[in-house]
Amino acid sequence: MRDRFMKKLEQLHKEMLEMGMLCEKIIAHTYRLLLTKKQQEELSGEIYQMEVEIDRQEREIESICLQLLLQQQPVATDLRRVSAALKMITDMERIGDQATDIAEIIMTGRIDIPVTGIGINEMAEATMHMVNKSVEAYVEQNLAIAQETIDSDDRIDEMFLQVRRKLTEAIGKGKPDSEQALDLLMVAKYYERIGDHATNLAEWVEFSITGKHRSGKAMHEVFADTAF
Repeated sequence: MRDRFMKKLEQLHKEMLEMGMLCEKIIAHTYRLLLTKKQQEELSGEIYQMEVEIDRQEREIESICLQLLLQQQPVATDLRRVSAALKMITDMERIGDQATDIAEIIMTGRIDIPVTGIGINEMAEATMHMVNKSVEAYVEQNLAIAQETIDSDDRIDEMFLQVRRKLTEAIGKGKPDSEQALDLLMVAKYYERIGDHATNLAEWVEFSITGKHRSGKAMHEVFADTAF
């Protein structure tokens, strides 16, 4: 029985890593879309396809988790790990949704100024790193990595404020116009939200290891919030 459980748990870890890598990839694609005027239709199409795949992976992982919970009767430590995975896939699915929102802003707007000097690239890279480290921390059950990732959220918030300041200064100089500035600010805001979801991922990793969530929720409350 335990051997079957461990094999299924290994499958869960594999699927979580794949979903995490896809979240990183979709974030990277949004930034590539922001940087180039070439192949935008192709890039945006790939983003939408990845978002569909992220949704599929969410359903697959949910199915694995339910099998582990209902068929294998896990002990407390394993129970926390499985319940954390159920919470994490919700945040990863939302990361996919928000990456798609970024793509929609870029494709329907008219952003035509260099964005590398504004700081949006640093936000994209930082959120990708946070997602990567959160999933790594989950699979390795590494509390230090999870806590380091949580602490990174303040840096993302500061990056957003810097982007906002730089856009305000640029508008004062006549470029970009207010419409472009709003589009860029919305893109930065979505990256900030992706950072929030990456922080949520790490907080659930912390819960899976310690049994305590920063919200103060106990184990029975976590399950009460989880739809089966």
